[in-house]
Amino acid sequence: ERMKTIPAWVFVLLLISCSGDPGQGPVGVNWDRDACERCRMVLSDRAYAAQVRFFPEDGRSKVFKFDDIGCAVLWLEDKPWNRDPKTEIWVRDRLSDQWIDARTAVYIKGRVTPMAYGLGAQSQADPAGMNFTQARSHIAGVEQRFNVHGVALLDRLRKQAAEREVEPSTKNGRNK
Repeated sequence: ERMKTIPAWVFVLLLISCSGDPGQGPVGVNWDRDACERCRMVLSDRAYAAQVRFFPEDGRSKVFKFDDIGCAVLWLEDKPWNRDPKTEIWVRDRLSDQWIDARTAVYIKGRVTPMAYGLGAQSQADPAGMNFTQARSHIAGVEQRFNVHGVALLDRLRKQAAEREVEPSTKNGRNK
């Protein structure tokens, strides 16, 4: 009977070890195939990609991939694990093409990034650089500017649609 449990145990151990996910840190990206969790754009620009790994109470960690640190930060905002110290946020170092901890990275403004948040991350210190808290504020400001335009456009389209609905009834009233 002991022999029956050993192969099952070994099999489970092999499955876990061959899963490819180490349980912490960033995972491999299938460039030009994996999509951003927030905007659904394909990850192709290696210099600006990001990942978030969180640890649910009921099981293994989960990793989500993003094409821009802005997408990762905004997607994470309303998640319950947002401020959990176990949550890992990784970003590509624009200088070395390696994954680095987003919370300790230095962010440089003025970059052309996939979603136009304009931040490139690096591990090297830079007097013009921002820390993660400043980068989050920058991203929120960019998103607010984009959203203001989007909301104004949506309001204008709704108003135009409402006016079109009123016009036929007015015309019908005149024809009677």
